[in-house]
Order: sequence, then structure tokens, then C-alpha cells
Amino acid sequence: MTRFWHPIADMHAVQASGELILERGEGCHLWDENGNRYIDSTSGLWYANVGYGRAEIADAAAAQMRKLHSYSHYGDVSSRPTTDLAQRISSIAPMKDAAVFFTSGGGESIETVVKMVRRYWSLLGQPDRTTIISRERAYHGLAGFGTSIVGTEAFKVGVGPLPGGTARVAWDSADALEATIQEIGPERVAAFFCEPIIGAGGVLLPPDGYLQAVREICRNHGILFVADEVICGYGRVGDWFACSRLHLDPDAVTFAKGITSGYVPLGGVIVGSTIQQPFWGTSEAGVWRHGYTYSGHASAAAAAHANLDIIEREGLVGRALALEAEIPAALAPLLAHELVSEIRSGFGAVAAVQIDPAVLADDPGLTDRVTLQARQHGVLTRTLVGGGLQISPPLVITRDELDEVASGLAGALDDIAAAR
Repeated sequence: MTRFWHPIADMHAVQASGELILERGEGCHLWDENGNRYIDSTSGLWYANVGYGRAEIADAAAAQMRKLHSYSHYGDVSSRPTTDLAQRISSIAPMKDAAVFFTSGGGESIETVVKMVRRYWSLLGQPDRTTIISRERAYHGLAGFGTSIVGTEAFKVGVGPLPGGTARVAWDSADALEATIQEIGPERVAAFFCEPIIGAGGVLLPPDGYLQAVREICRNHGILFVADEVICGYGRVGDWFACSRLHLDPDAVTFAKGITSGYVPLGGVIVGSTIQQPFWGTSEAGVWRHGYTYSGHASAAAAAHANLDIIEREGLVGRALALEAEIPAALAPLLAHELVSEIRSGFGAVAAVQIDPAVLADDPGLTDRVTLQARQHGVLTRTLVGGGLQISPPLVITRDELDEVASGLAGALDDIAAAR
């Protein structure tokens, strides 16, 4: 009987069926402790951009740990890997003269930027600008503010009161954003939070022109535009950031996952000159009393440098752009399956195989059964909100390995269809 309480899990079911204990990884493949081999179609939780078994990253972190694993970065204290990483991120950021606030992951990054934008408006003498607008189906982590602004109600069930001052709009309508701003009053809105691609909410790609339209709406009303690139950042969408590819000029960008490819936890918030100014440009702001024990952790920063070196050296940003065509080509045969209604793809190395909503209406647990059955065919995937199967492989995946994913999913779908 395990004593590990798994995240996002039915622990009664886990106790009954047992755990899948993964032991090692290499490239796009993983092995469990019984020697069974799987291909990872999801990069873990969207993070293993450079794949598994990269000794270079482990060696970089270990070398820093032997030298100085870390120290508190509060006040004026830093470490060379951390300061240099902030500079490196600034040089590839989708805004000029960017500054970087480090966290331990995406959830902390969302908490940070919510407090940051509210504090920003307070410093400008507009303390009533506190409302955070997010989108239906959006996912922004599950810390306090993140849970409050998440766009799927299932994540909020039974947790009681959450931080207020939030509003949600349709995920695909710029007009809905404009209407909500007018209803609340622009003078009360602090920021609009937006995933360029809604990830955990179903891999929902924005309609043509949507992101540019909502960016312009925010600009017209003086509302801060916060891009949540925890999934998209560091190459997954065929550029360093989705905002760079789409020329969105955000006020802030949250990141995590791909910055280290998940080898060690690290996240952060990138901010442009607009948000920086009242904090950095005058002495009146004083100390902003926000931070985390591991903000800027030196060993995590060292791992990030090694990870970015691999992405640059192996051309993985360009590889993600090529995968934009290769992934849907590999998955296309699945469209003929009776259980599949749609393949969503077309923006970097992110896709979803949608189980037919009509089937799910009668059998809501079917996608979960496909996910589990896929393991029997050597594929690791996961169920998304809305009943799709997540496809976001490591950027090092080959076309033959994509075919391996598609073949395994086809086998799982056939098994589940035959058992109905």
C-alpha cells in the first residue's frame, strides 16, 4: 500500500490498481521497474522538451551543488547562474528590456504575477484596479489565485471560498472580453490572463486573429496583458515564446516547465518596462514584500542554462516548427476511428485526439479507459478537460516515434471500442 498521495488522482482507485513506477528514461522513452517500455506522448506534464536521460543537465546541476547549491536571493544577494539566467531569458523574451522574477514553478508564477499587477496599479494610485479576467477552460495552476481564475469548475469543488476579484469570459470571443470589461468598468480591471494555447483545458487553439484582438482591447483600455506561457515557452510552439511568434508584445509572461525540461523545478515571471517602472524606477515603492524560499535557486538556474544550451545546439525550436506538420500527419489515420471526432493541432508540438463528445455523453469515463489501455500498447498519454488525449511529445521525437505513438493509440482505441 502506497503512502504517496498522488496529485490529480482518485486515491481509492490508485490503492486498488497499484502505481505505475517509472524507473528510467532515454530520449522519448520510459521504462517502468518491471522493464516495460513506453513512449512518452506528453513530455510528462508538457515539460520534457529535450527528452529524458540528458546527463549534461544533471552534471550542470551537480557541479553547482558541489560549489554552492544555493542561498537566499532576498534583498541584494544573487548567484552567478541566477543573474546570468535572468539576462539570458531577457535576451530572448518577447518584450524589450525584460526583467525576470524567479519562482519554483508555474503555480507560484501565477501567484506572483497576480500580486504584481495589483501592486502595480496601487503604486500608480489606482488601487481599485484589482479584477483579473481569465478565460473559460483556462488553466493557470492550482495555488490560491490560480484556482480562483481557472476556467474549469471541477478544480474548485469543495475547497470553499477562493480569492475574489476575478471574472471569466468565453475562451474564443474577443467581443466577450470587451463586453465584460465594459460591464465591470475598465477602471476596475487590472489584467487579462491568457494562455496562447489553452493546454490542460483541452488543447484549444485560438481562432484566427483572436489573440491580436484581445491584445488590442487590453491596450485600448490600459489593461495589462499577461500571457501564461508555462506550456508554450522555451521552444514548444516553434519560437522561444508564443508571444514572439505572434508578435503580441505582452506586459508579463509566466513560464516554467520547458525552462529546465522538468529536470529540476523552476519558473518565473518575465515583465516588460511598463510593469517594471514603478517598482524599479523610483524609490517610492520601497520593498515589495513578495518572494519564495527558492526564488532564483542557483542549482536550478545551472540546470536551466544546460537545458537552453541543448535547445540551441540541437535546433529544437526549429524542430518544434517541423513537428507542427509531422504530428497531425502521424495522427491523421485516427480520424477514421469510430471513437474519434477531431484532431486538434497546427501550432508547434501540441495536439489533442478528441474522443467524440456524443460518445462521452453516454460514457464519460471512456477517455480515461483509453489512456490506461494505451499503456498496454506502450504509449503514455493523459486525459484532458473535455475528453481529449494529450499529444505534446519531447521536441526530439522522430517521425518513426510519432508513428509509434499513433499505432499504440489506435490499438488502445480498438480495444476500448471492442469492449463497449
